[in-house]
Amino acid sequence: MASPTYQPRVNTSGNGWRNPPIGGAGTGGSRLSHQPRPDEEQSGPTGPKPRPGFGLRGPRRSPHVLTAESLASLTLPVGDDGVIIGIDPQNQPAVLSLLRPAPLEIALVGSMWMAQVLALRTVATGARVAVETARPPAWGQMAQAAGGGQQCVSVHEVRQIAPQGPSVSSPVLVVRDMGARPPRNQLAPSPWQSVLTVLPFLGPRSPQMLSRADLVGLQRLSPEEAEVVTRIMRLPEQVGAVLPTLSDNAMLWCSRDGHQFVMTQPTEAETNLLGGPRRMD
Repeated sequence: MASPTYQPRVNTSGNGWRNPPIGGAGTGGSRLSHQPRPDEEQSGPTGPKPRPGFGLRGPRRSPHVLTAESLASLTLPVGDDGVIIGIDPQNQPAVLSLLRPAPLEIALVGSMWMAQVLALRTVATGARVAVETARPPAWGQMAQAAGGGQQCVSVHEVRQIAPQGPSVSSPVLVVRDMGARPPRNQLAPSPWQSVLTVLPFLGPRSPQMLSRADLVGLQRLSPEEAEVVTRIMRLPEQVGAVLPTLSDNAMLWCSRDGHQFVMTQPTEAETNLLGGPRRMD
């Protein structure tokens, strides 16, 4: 028996990539199931038709292009980062960088109220606060309210504070509240771990602490204390003369490079938790 032979199908469409569809026009065949009926083609939705293999066309918009001359008009406002501690005499926000990649030692001659406001605002920046204090009950309520239920503030007895493990992603502010004669610090300042020592008034060791501190915050002082601070911090005499007249929510922040008066305005939440501003607790 002779083997059957098959004639190759000839592409008559002139395309070169496809053969004519089976049952297409001129072949007398029936309509394929995936092809629309003529009445469906007439009643279909209007609009752009999809291109084979590409779908619908996307939106036609001109690209956003800047000329080289217009680049100079683009600006990005960048200011200091840190904790907003109040407003300056020009009614502008005063920002204090409490947490830095370099060790920072801070001395605050003032009230526990002011220290707690600073602690709450430091927690608001995403940092942790560890308090070493001789009066834990006075810090307990604030520690429970801070952080929205998270353990952001820890309170420790004197000499019972453990290493905090600071890092760039988890900076720590250590607050030492132990009266005018605090014992030796167990946690020294280190990168991303600043130490804030609260002094209710100037004691025998205070001049040495102030001279060693990188940053000093001063609430209202007595005239005798103001003279000592003016000499140690090398403040202008007219600035030192203002210290005995400060209101309860006013402070002078000074360092070796300069000084700045700041008015601390508590928020409603801070007032409900801590009460109003005060110089002594």
